[in-house]
Amino acid sequence: MPKTRNNAVMNWLFIFAFVVAFLVVFGGFVRLTRSGLSIVEWNPISGAMPPIGQQAWEDEFAKYQLTPEYLKVNTGMTLEEYKFIFYMEWIHRLIARLAGLVYAIPVFYFLLKKTIPFKEFGIYFGMGMLFIAQAFAGWYMVASGLVDRPSVSHFDLTIHLLLALSLFGLALWTAFGHKYSFHDSSEKAKWSLASKLAVTFFIFLIVQITYGGFTAGLKAGHVSDTWPLMFGRLIPEHLINSWIDLFETPQTIVFIHRWFGWFLLILTPFLYYAIKKQNYPADIQNGFKWLIGAVALQITLGILTILSYINIVVALMHQANALVLFALAIYFIHRFRALDHQ
Repeated sequence: MPKTRNNAVMNWLFIFAFVVAFLVVFGGFVRLTRSGLSIVEWNPISGAMPPIGQQAWEDEFAKYQLTPEYLKVNTGMTLEEYKFIFYMEWIHRLIARLAGLVYAIPVFYFLLKKTIPFKEFGIYFGMGMLFIAQAFAGWYMVASGLVDRPSVSHFDLTIHLLLALSLFGLALWTAFGHKYSFHDSSEKAKWSLASKLAVTFFIFLIVQITYGGFTAGLKAGHVSDTWPLMFGRLIPEHLINSWIDLFETPQTIVFIHRWFGWFLLILTPFLYYAIKKQNYPADIQNGFKWLIGAVALQITLGILTILSYINIVVALMHQANALVLFALAIYFIHRFRALDHQ
């Protein structure tokens, strides 16, 4: 864990975290518009430019016409229609390339200037490796939808999402260290009740986001557009016939995703009690107000996403707010553990 604090590094990390978050949300837009499988090759260098000229577009379109998505879903799509989904995925990849530059240029600058001491470079190097890993996971995910089915593996999509969130979380954690100080992780400190509750909240949130990834990958949100009932029942029949249903069956997965999030709401009063009892600093108490609002908004947006039959705007707001919750969870864990070490 770094020890050297610097405002410039902190600002860079917050900007980088924001770019990663925007990339995740835009990735959701690409998925909801079925644009993710429009570019059938991964060319990190030459792919930075879209096709130029009619012949280049026709060649690119011809490649797409051989894919399962075109053959089974978009048969009859025109070249102009293809250009839209191509550009959506191309912009997604362009933002990813820009995110790479937002990481690489400042980190090497700070390293050369010794603003980041070399002996503390490990965590920043880890960010770079996470960025590369999620990029490879993204292409592996796309490749899973180019073989024999017009969709990506929901496991691959979720791994891609969780790697991006890990990068987002690591950048935030380090930025908070620059802002509030780095605690010495080698020194053991007793875990306060607030710290334990914050970690529990974080674990529940990760489970909920994981099932959100499964739901997105399987398009399970389209299973039912009623709430709180599914198929006219609060608990549908044949929900779990075997443990495989927990990871493979759309009806089961979306049911879990619908209701597991309520555990986050149940946890908030306990966290409030822990914060009030210890009289934590004002920034933590104000952060808790943001947490209450974000949890309530997330549940509301989740219900509206169901009732609107996956309206793109509502669904993206739901996804973006999940990132807000994730950031708040990282913030609380960092702040509580730092205070535990005092």
